[in-house]
Amino acid sequence: MSPADDRHGVSATESDETLGLLVEAVRRFAREHLVPAEEEVEESETVPERLLHGMRELGLYGITTPQAYGGLGLSVYEEVRLVFEIAWASPVFRACFGTTNGVGTLGLIRDGTEEQRQRFLPRIARGELVASFCLTEPDAGSDAAALSTRAVRDGDSYVINGTKRYITNAVHAGLFTVFARTAPKDVGASGISAFLVERGTPGLTVTKPYRKMGFHGSHESDVIFEECRVPAGNLLGGREGGGFRNAMQSLDHARIHMAAVATGLAFRMIDEGVRYARERRQFGRPIAQFQLIQGMLADCQAEAYAARAMVEKAARDKDAGADVTMESACCKYFATEAAGRIADRVLQIHGGAGYVKAYPIERLYRDVRLLRIFEGTSQVQQLIIARQLVDRTG
Repeated sequence: MSPADDRHGVSATESDETLGLLVEAVRRFAREHLVPAEEEVEESETVPERLLHGMRELGLYGITTPQAYGGLGLSVYEEVRLVFEIAWASPVFRACFGTTNGVGTLGLIRDGTEEQRQRFLPRIARGELVASFCLTEPDAGSDAAALSTRAVRDGDSYVINGTKRYITNAVHAGLFTVFARTAPKDVGASGISAFLVERGTPGLTVTKPYRKMGFHGSHESDVIFEECRVPAGNLLGGREGGGFRNAMQSLDHARIHMAAVATGLAFRMIDEGVRYARERRQFGRPIAQFQLIQGMLADCQAEAYAARAMVEKAARDKDAGADVTMESACCKYFATEAAGRIADRVLQIHGGAGYVKAYPIERLYRDVRLLRIFEGTSQVQQLIIARQLVDRTG
């Protein structure tokens, strides 16, 4: 029985049946509604309201929010099962609610005061309030501890100054989890605190979204804080100095989630490759009968299967309370790199057709490239894995 079963007060069988129904509903929604809208979103760079409404109806904005606050309260394993299905469609759709369920909200769920949770989580779970995660800065990306945004206490408020970069859903967000220094830089990571900043707060500015090579329809912007005055009651958890730990713990979870995204997308690309190989004929027969094509498809399937097994194991371990810092990094590293290799092979199987916009692989090839960068680059994951391995061995 998973921790989620204990928390919800239902049997494992009942939980499995409920999860199965939810997974099937998300599978149908992704394939019947999201996939047919992919080209529309690619051209307009906007996800239509009808699809956002459908995601809210399925409860996808409240996957990680506890049931006590109106969410689904899923375990990590249950979460990745849904992500596998939603990621069959363009990853842009998952981006609509991914940060809201992940790094934008996990810190609030784990470390927020009860007043903060009551104030924000019910609206987040209903999809009425989009949450954003403001950690990265122009000079602080992989080295998150080097951030320079400052928050200075002034009476019963904090005044925040600084710039955050590449913030997903910033133009849509109503709530920003902002990481800022509340102590001198020489204190290091322990001098970083987290704040809940609401949209409309004077001094908060969201810039025009970046134009990107892929992920069209997902919007990333800079968020600028200029003498932005935030009530002291919006200090996450009501205490200074816990921001960096909060961010890192949220990223452990988010990396399993992102690995699930890469895995779901990998299986979609394999499906595209198999269907094309069965339909495309050369030398009088389908190219799926050629051994070199079969070899590429087999490599794709083996890697996707391995990624799924890794993600499911890490998710179950996290639900059981294990420290999965190394395992989540392994998942994120392997699954996103594998998805990149799979995209390349599937495009190769398409030949010249894969390089034009007539087939989805052209777009998916561009989309999948981002997965190896955000939530920590592949190189950062390698460092985490190696350091954890050395520490555990010692």
